Amino acid sequence: MHIIGAHHSATKLPRGVSRAEEGGRAGFSKNVGVAFARMRATPSRAKVGLSGTPSVLLGFHTSSQMENENLRFQTFKGENYSRELDVAIRVVQMACSLCQTVQDRLLSKTHDQVKSKDDNSPVTVADWSVQATVSWVLSEYFGPKNVAIIAEEDVQTLSKSDSVRLLESVVSTVNECLSEAPKYGLLSPKKSLGAPEVLEAISKCNSKGGPSGRYWVLDPVDGTLGFVRGDQYAIALAMIEDGEVILGVLGCPNYPMKKEWLNYHHRYYRMMSKLSPPSSESWDKGCVIYALRGAREAWMQRLVHDGAELVRPNSAREIRVSAVDDPALATFCEPVEKANSSHSFTAGVAHTVGLKKQPLRVYSMVKYAAIARGDAEIFMKFAKAGYKEKIWDHAAGVVIIQEAGGVVTDAGGRPLDFSRGVYLEGLDRGIIACSGAVLHAKIIKAVYDSWDSSGL
Repeated sequence: MHIIGAHHSATKLPRGVSRAEEGGRAGFSKNVGVAFARMRATPSRAKVGLSGTPSVLLGFHTSSQMENENLRFQTFKGENYSRELDVAIRVVQMACSLCQTVQDRLLSKTHDQVKSKDDNSPVTVADWSVQATVSWVLSEYFGPKNVAIIAEEDVQTLSKSDSVRLLESVVSTVNECLSEAPKYGLLSPKKSLGAPEVLEAISKCNSKGGPSGRYWVLDPVDGTLGFVRGDQYAIALAMIEDGEVILGVLGCPNYPMKKEWLNYHHRYYRMMSKLSPPSSESWDKGCVIYALRGAREAWMQRLVHDGAELVRPNSAREIRVSAVDDPALATFCEPVEKANSSHSFTAGVAHTVGLKKQPLRVYSMVKYAAIARGDAEIFMKFAKAGYKEKIWDHAAGVVIIQEAGGVVTDAGGRPLDFSRGVYLEGLDRGIIACSGAVLHAKIIKAVYDSWDSSGL
């Protein structure tokens, strides 16, 4: 396995020639398809990387191997983001493991691992620990001066005099996680990080975003309420460049491989699995889903378990959105919380469109993962007056659904604008994600027909 180190830069793939966006996407997709064909036809020659995709795409080949393959990859801008995607997938895998450890401890006993933020949403040791870990890894691999991050948490609570034990727990969790970095193909710190270094890593995530430059967007634990309840949550990491979401990675530690289990509370499954050991097909708990803009493909890999290393052959599979376009057969997702979304208006739209099934209410961006994976067809969110959507709650999920073949817009049918800072400014009423254009058009029409009487 070729490990990319902080002082050992990865072999860069040759940069493709400039071309128009649509032509660039078509060329990228065609070349990726050639690579997959070669990989499947000659498995002994085409090494499989962490994703199950050809290693050349993720930067594992040596220069000579790359020359032999003679493949060129490019995104819609003609840039190569294979190294950024590679590191992002690895650090999210590592963050998922961190969260599973903290969640198990949280569910087994009660202590000061949970605090409240000013908006009354719970914040756990996992939030700060993931943010510190991701910040440290990205800075090590791309250089602290080259990394700007927008993230949800700050250090105000951790810096208070009465939070000494909480800070100690975060520092310990971060070091425990980073000590296992080699298992994920990443480097560990030469020595354990102290409290000042952990606080610095967290506080560095203070970018304001905007229409120019490159920055990362992180939600360390999206769906924290689901996390503390032992239910669904996600780690979301995206990279934005010049206002466009370039790549997205979603870690879903409790997402079962069989969609039926999404209807059950995770604690219930924990109890049932003890009575009857789950098969790998029913509940191989946890997955990481990711996509690169312009690839026209999205991928899912299982979480690393039981001390196994990240890079294993056939560890991932391509995912596609559902082909269902009949509203009567479609499943739609909506947020569990009523605080920042209108279930009543969503129900009205669903009735108008002809959706028959009960909504799938799931915490966090797992809803985006469900659509990208084909487990659901529609996600609707209509915020109550005064609520502003944050980009970290959507960026990673949006690019993944789009590359898996789906459609994501605001309720006016316009693309979401990630170029205006921390918030999705100018959002028209709400967000609609669909598996295809037919369902999307019907939802948009229903929103227009119903909006004046919504009261939102």
